[in-house]
Amino acid sequence: MLLPFRRILWPTDFSDASYEALQAANELASHFEAELILLHVVHPIAVVPGPVPGQFNGPAYQRSVEAHALKTLQDITKKKVSDHIKVRTGVLIGPAANAIVDSAIKEEADLIVIATHGETGLQKLVFGSVAEKVVRLTTCPVMTIRPASE
Repeated sequence: MLLPFRRILWPTDFSDASYEALQAANELASHFEAELILLHVVHPIAVVPGPVPGQFNGPAYQRSVEAHALKTLQDITKKKVSDHIKVRTGVLIGPAANAIVDSAIKEEADLIVIATHGETGLQKLVFGSVAEKVVRLTTCPVMTIRPASE
């Protein structure tokens, strides 16, 4: 049985489109008294073997990006999620679609609510769509939210 939802996963890239999907996730979490899991996936920083000119510290930069993403998720929780909803936040590193699907499995999510960005043509051919990959790879239901501006 799919309903009621107990855990809803909302992956975000911090775009306006993803915030529209958050509205739907927030309403569903409120209606079903479900836990809302906010997730951001950070792309791994390429590590160059040997000394790097200019003292660039890849691992420190990666930690900084992760910390900033976590802080942003916490701010979103305060500003955009209803106070009565149980919320957890998380930041993962890796390819976005795979990390989202893995997180849904690990968290035993009943639903993923994700924004589409409407890529078409060459951009979609070259980069693909994270939402499309999530739909293909996951076993749990996925609600895709198309931004109103499309």
